[in-house]
Amino acid sequence: MTEVVAALIWREGKFLICRRPPHKARGLLWEFVGGKVEPGETKEEALVRECREELAALVVPRAVFFEVTHAYPDLTVHLTLFTAELVGEPQLLEHVEMRWIAPSEIGNFEFCPADEEILRRIADIEP
Repeated sequence: MTEVVAALIWREGKFLICRRPPHKARGLLWEFVGGKVEPGETKEEALVRECREELAALVVPRAVFFEVTHAYPDLTVHLTLFTAELVGEPQLLEHVEMRWIAPSEIGNFEFCPADEEILRRIADIEP
């Protein structure tokens, strides 16, 4: 099982999503920014590193929002989604696109399957 972390970052009632590059697994699907936890890292440390690598910005992890395990054909992930605070303006370093969307807009985007249960929860809340 692969440990993965991601950030739920809110700004003015919208949350940040990023679109995967076409050459990667699950290419062009939308996801939360984040990535794999490396050996020796805490989940929080991994989230800070991944966001720096992918957005050139600092995130401050807060509470765990949700955890889910999902089996893809090529790997099984245990995803921990943290609410996080963004410091600075994000830049596209890895993804091909990023958007700030309202919970009511979730249905307009095709997300990675591991995110589906999380998105149902977000759709039911106000930031």
